[in-house]
Amino acid sequence: MKNITGILLLCWMALLPLSAGNVKVSSPDGKLQVDVLTPKNGKVYYTVTYNGKKMLEESPLGLNVNYADFTKELRLIGQESKAIDKTYRQDRIKQSEIRYQANEVTCSFENIRKQKMDITFRVSNNDVAFRYTLHKAGETGSVVVKDEATGFCFPEQTTTFLTPQSDAMIGWKRTKPSYEEDYVADAPMSQASQYGHGFTFPCLFKIGEDGWVLVSETDVDSRYCGSRLSDVKHGNYYKLEFPMPEENNGNGTVEPAFALPGSTPWRTLTVGETLKPIVETTIPWDVVEPRYKASCDYQMGCGTWSWILWQDGSINYDDQVKYIDLAAAMGFEYVLIDNWWDTNIGYEKMEQLFKYAKSKGVDPFVWHSSSGYWNDIVQGPVNLMDNPIQRKKQMKWLKENGVKGIKVDFFGGDKQETMRLYEAILSDANDYGLMVIFHGCTLPRGWERMYPNYVGSEAVLASENLIFTQRSCDMEAYNATLHPFIRNTVGCMEFGGTFLNKRMNKGNNGGNHRRTTDVFQLATAVLFQNPIQNFALAPNNLTDAPQLCLDFLKEIPTEWDEVKYIDGYPGKYVVLARRSGDKWYVAAINAEKETLKLNVDLSFLGDQTVKWYGDDKNQQPQLTDKKLKAGKPVALTIASQGGVVIVAE
Repeated sequence: MKNITGILLLCWMALLPLSAGNVKVSSPDGKLQVDVLTPKNGKVYYTVTYNGKKMLEESPLGLNVNYADFTKELRLIGQESKAIDKTYRQDRIKQSEIRYQANEVTCSFENIRKQKMDITFRVSNNDVAFRYTLHKAGETGSVVVKDEATGFCFPEQTTTFLTPQSDAMIGWKRTKPSYEEDYVADAPMSQASQYGHGFTFPCLFKIGEDGWVLVSETDVDSRYCGSRLSDVKHGNYYKLEFPMPEENNGNGTVEPAFALPGSTPWRTLTVGETLKPIVETTIPWDVVEPRYKASCDYQMGCGTWSWILWQDGSINYDDQVKYIDLAAAMGFEYVLIDNWWDTNIGYEKMEQLFKYAKSKGVDPFVWHSSSGYWNDIVQGPVNLMDNPIQRKKQMKWLKENGVKGIKVDFFGGDKQETMRLYEAILSDANDYGLMVIFHGCTLPRGWERMYPNYVGSEAVLASENLIFTQRSCDMEAYNATLHPFIRNTVGCMEFGGTFLNKRMNKGNNGGNHRRTTDVFQLATAVLFQNPIQNFALAPNNLTDAPQLCLDFLKEIPTEWDEVKYIDGYPGKYVVLARRSGDKWYVAAINAEKETLKLNVDLSFLGDQTVKWYGDDKNQQPQLTDKKLKAGKPVALTIASQGGVVIVAE
């Protein structure tokens, strides 16, 4: 047998010169290029350049599966190219009308045993997406992927903007990992992750003075697991990693499996000389398709929720009435009733509460735990969403009582088993006309397009941490200037912010101090994109908050038609614009210690008088009218931990 294998290897090696050579695919504008090195010493690599500058050095490709090894001894046996040009409309993301143009090449490889694997690259003007496809191999109709060789090798001058993957089964009631760790900005590649498990997507890299690269993935559903990047290896190499065995209390495998023929999720890179392509990319949705049709016309909007400031003690009938009244007074569509409602209020009283909400023109979202067997959560209701029989029974009751959505919390893992649960909850919820928010959860990966009733995920160190620690309040501005460049670029971010309380407690008279200004808070309502925004307002804000802030929040849209990057640097400041219909909102915040003065190009607004929200010298909000002149830079003065918002129609 060894002799036969050796003869086959010699014959295969003799064919290498006939199949050697690079496969090149470039973007429609010719600036972004991927070179597939096919093969190099029997292994496949790729590089990425932009405007002639190397953004990714030779990086490995390949799969090791249960029936074959596609990481070595490969030869190119064919390639097919085609142009992609499609348009689609998508609500709930940063842009509503999208035209996706890309050049695609599919490279077919064969190993020594004549087993085949395809790698498809799609290259648009600032984005690269690639995935692996496996075909039925004889009688083999399914595959287990044991490992991906996929890697990302960056030039030596690269610095990083990353957040670590946490240990499994740690944190509150052993619910991590939940994508709620601190970011470290401008770190060298040599800096190890906090827990030694690498970094969660999306991952942002600055390639010296040459540009930026954002790495992530999309099209992850029940057929695969969620992935992450390893700690750096060999000085500049990050490897794609599967979940840790300990996740979800050890339930489920770390090795994804799917039927043949089948494909992996898309790995994505967004590349540019500035941060503009990073902020404006639509690649997470460009390469995916809807999984099912919406069962009804889902309406987006704003909501109130008592838990963020009034915490667990507010989950009682009377306090929920106050928050329903607050939503009605603000003209908001929704109220979110958080954990413990099943015991603190009870099903019978909840039905009365739903009727009261309906009488006020407010629709409820209702909290549920994802499960109870992979963590120690006691907040109820538990053990409903992970069981298909109980889940459908619960959803039927919610629909009958006019509930419009659910918030499902505490998942704690990226295994394929967990991805199946996300998809099952979404699919069943659609059958009952329910929208879904995920909390304590993984990153969404193309889900706004894949699932029409999906409306947001936390997957970030969100607003609740401002209640828990003063440090989070002290770091609020820093973190807020990261999210538009990293987390929120690839998916909805259910942050739950925009506080108007000065103190983080029920009475606005104790607890942690908010360091940021009111206009900063208004700016985050624009900067943080999520189609349903549950703002951190409290009933007392109707009398103790500036009226101009309340009026602003009564009008703020939650669905956007366009986004424009204006200026910024992760961890320091950000200026961007969003358009809803004919109205533009320009939002700017400053995390630096000193007042920031900028001249920015807002020529797309033309000649007009705009509403200008800014901080006065006492950090109090002011609203004025200002005249803009087309072609003339606009001067912004942004106080430390302050903001500016410009509204133009």
